[in-house]
Amino acid sequence: MKITRSPLFLKQIKNLDSFILKKLKKQIFKIIKNPEIGKPLKYRRGERSIYIKPFRLVYSFSNDVIYLLKFGHRKDVYK
Repeated sequence: MKITRSPLFLKQIKNLDSFILKKLKKQIFKIIKNPEIGKPLKYRRGERSIYIKPFRLVYSFSNDVIYLLKFGHRKDVYK
């Protein structure tokens, strides 16, 4: 599996503390094992969301590529 990170995703994770980053990496490994693990978003076709308390990781996948799109608090990430 190839992982592609969007510029927005990279900007959003730049200043996170090590505890949150560790939880994020753990969830990304789960996504690699099973890309359909996340909850599908209703209004954005192909995008999925996974909960990393208190944040959300929004991603999509096709073929052998996982696109990490956004990472942020629930009230901000879906805008």
